[in-house]
Amino acid sequence: MPPRRSIVVFACLVLLSTVILSIYRVGKAKPELLGKLVPSTLMHVQHVQGVKDTPSQPCHKDVAWLAKLDIQYPIKYAEREIIVRPKPGLERKSLTKINETLFAQSQELIASEDSNLELQKCKPPLVLDVPVFPTAPVNASTMMFGMATTLERLEDSRHHIARWLAHNKAKMFVVIIKPEEGTEASDEQIAVKQGVMRDQGMDITLVRPLTKGELYTESYFSLVRVMYTHRTDASSWFVLMDDDTFFPSMQALLAMLGKYDSKEQYWIGGVSEQWWSVGRYGWMGFGGAGIFLSLGLAAVLEAEYDICITEMHKAAGGDERVMRCVYKHTETKLTYITGLHQMDIFGDLSGVYESGRFPLSLHHWKGGDYPVDLMSLISDICGDCLFQRWQFGVDTVLSNGYSVVQYPEGEYANGLDFRKAEETWNSHTIEASVNPGTWHSMAPSRPRLELDKQKIQYRLVESASMESGVRQTYVHNGKEDGDPATVLVLYWRRENSTA
Repeated sequence: MPPRRSIVVFACLVLLSTVILSIYRVGKAKPELLGKLVPSTLMHVQHVQGVKDTPSQPCHKDVAWLAKLDIQYPIKYAEREIIVRPKPGLERKSLTKINETLFAQSQELIASEDSNLELQKCKPPLVLDVPVFPTAPVNASTMMFGMATTLERLEDSRHHIARWLAHNKAKMFVVIIKPEEGTEASDEQIAVKQGVMRDQGMDITLVRPLTKGELYTESYFSLVRVMYTHRTDASSWFVLMDDDTFFPSMQALLAMLGKYDSKEQYWIGGVSEQWWSVGRYGWMGFGGAGIFLSLGLAAVLEAEYDICITEMHKAAGGDERVMRCVYKHTETKLTYITGLHQMDIFGDLSGVYESGRFPLSLHHWKGGDYPVDLMSLISDICGDCLFQRWQFGVDTVLSNGYSVVQYPEGEYANGLDFRKAEETWNSHTIEASVNPGTWHSMAPSRPRLELDKQKIQYRLVESASMESGVRQTYVHNGKEDGDPATVLVLYWRRENSTA
């Protein structure tokens, strides 16, 4: 080979080696080095299903609505439209892997007054397959719900109850009790509240306690008699609940109850997630999770009502009164359903909402930063897709309606066992118990990750119904003081609906 050609070949080989080494180093670089204006770990792609990543393009967006959010500017902003495509025969999965990034590069937004934002990079709509779901309210006339609460607390829950009770033919009876402080509600106030809720499409009746001056636990147990007395030919299940119980899907409840013969004696419910609470109060249906009494069992409890209402005066709660009456006067045992959540776990509940498990009921939403009414809006677009998870590449997981999570090192996220719930909650152990606290309710589980180091979490802060679908807004406020917040927005619509 001539000397000049040898030199050229050698130079080409050196250049090629340099390029390969540079690519390798970039691939190994920490995510924050890949770009300063992006949620950078959203840029990684793992081709899981053989789907190519989609190109990005400029687009104009109206972001005037951001003004109502409590965030400091400037911010980083990115958005994506998602089209839901119902697919016959498809079952809801805990986690579905998608072979592309969720967002394009984010863009700095100086102030919320920038109502016409030109995004330099926008991805085309993403199509996600979901199971077929009913687009009209289901017929839940077989169910009757009951709660005991004050008029003020009922108002606090009114919009949340309407999310699952309105327009589906289920009935509800509410015993209006006197607040511990303040005056008793007047007949006029009760009638007005009943009218307001009926105007929202709820078949609801507000009643006074059966006995004047009765305790809350007595009013709670009296719902057995109130509901059974007002049963119809369609009534098959009587549900006792708290005023902060939330049912994400009536369709899912009906499917669960459809496995049981309501003419037999069934006591269906969820126990406390904390083992110490079960040990203290008993193996019973806890009221916040919802207690489902079959028509057959309700008939027996009604027959024994006068005895149970007097001999159970030592019961600490209404659900305990039900337990005592069932155990003392029947041979029925609790049918435990793990999807019915008492939510007796406290602290950070992300591990529950990011587990991919679909809840039949939720509780204690009034005591924390968990706006279940906003979280559940997505159900209007894709059925039982609430909290369903999609993994984008190796480092990003959307828990629908709750969070978008980035794992700063993609290979680490790829090694996580997403079948296991992350133990973000506070657990109380029992001395000498094999159960460390929540095995019976939350297993399998895995240790919690360190926020902003092993896991960057964008929480849902806003959701709104729109003419074309539902908007979700997820926010991360920055790792340190002075870091700009990142706002990620998803616009969801059904296939064939107008964008």
